[in-house]
Order: sequence, then structure tokens, then C-alpha cells
Amino acid sequence: MNRRQWLIISLISLLALLAGVFSSQWISKVGLASDPAVKAFFANSWQTPDGKSVNSADWQGKILVVNFWASWCPPCVEEMPTLDLLQKDFLQQNVLIVGIGIDSPSNIREFLKSTSVSYPIVIGGLEGSNLSKQLGNTQGALPYTIIINSKGKAVFSKLGKISEEELRKAIKTAL
Repeated sequence: MNRRQWLIISLISLLALLAGVFSSQWISKVGLASDPAVKAFFANSWQTPDGKSVNSADWQGKILVVNFWASWCPPCVEEMPTLDLLQKDFLQQNVLIVGIGIDSPSNIREFLKSTSVSYPIVIGGLEGSNLSKQLGNTQGALPYTIIINSKGKAVFSKLGKISEEELRKAIKTAL
């Protein structure tokens, strides 16, 4: 290759790199949920994987860490031990972690046989994905975590796997 061809290839590569960097910032952007979206979340009728109804009114007045996940999502599964640990650490401080499974009840039941957690898991199904979008997950990707403070206001959201330090800090800020 001559010098001109190398220059053209280098320029195209640089432009592609810049496009990737700027688009990744746009793609991974999430927002905080609006007050009506949070109200809709609490108004939703939730069920456990065993089909029992869950009264989300019991969640109000708590700092609620809502984690949208699926059994087929490796980062979701990887962060579950961290969520379980933090649920135990913050239980006495009015913090409740709730997992919203974006999966079928049978898949979630099967998954929970081998992976037990101390926080409640409810079924979101396909509607759960739409709800996560209403709560600020513009991409609809998983995992997605949102914190709702004790006054019912969204104060934090994260698309992608969350670290223990990051979530611990966000919970402490919401306390």
C-alpha cells in the first residue's frame, strides 16, 4: 500500500472510533423516572414466580432498589449476590431490594432453585420491559437498577451491571 492509502485508512479508522465513542455515550444514557412513572410502578399488580399477589403498597415509604433482570442475562446473574448482600446489610435501615424478572414465571422458578436470594422477586414479563423504559431505561437493556427514595421519588438509575461500591454509595445517598 502506498502512503495515500494508509492515510485514507487511518482517517476512516479515526472517524469510526470517534463515532463509536460519541454514540456509546448516547446509547447508554438513562434518565430518572418521572413521578407519574413511579406512581404507575407502585400501581402495577405484581406476582411472585409462584403466582401469589404482591401488594406494592407495602413497598411505599421505604428506599426501594428496583433491579430489572433476566435469568438469561449474564451480568444480571453476576450482580445478584451483591444485591443479596446489600439487602442484608441495609435491611434494618428501611431499604428493600426488589428484583423484577423479565422472563417467564417457569424460567424464574427454575432459576431460583439454584440461586436463592433474600430479597423479593416478582414477575415483570414483557410488560416489565416496558415499565423499565418508563422508569428511565431508554434502551430497554438489562440489567437496569433504579432507586426510589422513601418519598416515592426516583433518585438514581444505572443501566448495566452495578458494582457493590456504586450501589452502596447510591443507597447511602438516598438514606
